[in-house]
Amino acid sequence: MASGTGRAALADEVRTALDACCSGSRTELIGSLGAGTADAYSDIDLAWVVPDVSFPACLSSAVAALRRVRPIESVRSDPDFHRSDRRRLLFVRFAGVPLFWRLDLDVRAASVAGDAHYDSDNPGARAREGEWSRPASALANALGAVKAIARERYDDARGLLDRGFDRIGERDRATGAWASDVARLARAAARHDPALADLAARVTALLDGSAPTR
Repeated sequence: MASGTGRAALADEVRTALDACCSGSRTELIGSLGAGTADAYSDIDLAWVVPDVSFPACLSSAVAALRRVRPIESVRSDPDFHRSDRRRLLFVRFAGVPLFWRLDLDVRAASVAGDAHYDSDNPGARAREGEWSRPASALANALGAVKAIARERYDDARGLLDRGFDRIGERDRATGAWASDVARLARAAARHDPALADLAARVTALLDGSAPTR
């Protein structure tokens, strides 16, 4: 597995690119990296605060700025904030880095920068059906379950897997045989969206059958 130093360097490159692409914006590390409690499975959580008047333009230029850091495999928008007027949560997967190093980019207009719950309960901010990928979200849950298993948070793993199955209309459930559970959810997500087959195989390979059963 690549080093945490490499992850920190990637985070710094991302921050530099975002700050440069939107005048008056600022970034900061949040989550476990920001708190200094990151482990080998921690992703990169960033808050990007942009001027209110520049919010649409900054969103439009963000992906191009990130591609200048390194190639991007995928970008997803959290459906809870997909239509928010002043907030987005973007999930960015870079090519050539460990699967655990997803960038979770919380973009906020400056006027709501201090409001962690802005639009959390606003139905009008949510994506409409067809504006987000349920299979991609389910596969993200499978990867999240791998992290939870590695951290011995088995209740969290079970919840992630069950919600993943629900998201794509599967009646399957976690059994506690974790390698099999993750593989079944990953394969199910790929059945619903064949474009996810390669990523599903990579997620499945993270558990080789040696995971504990609980």
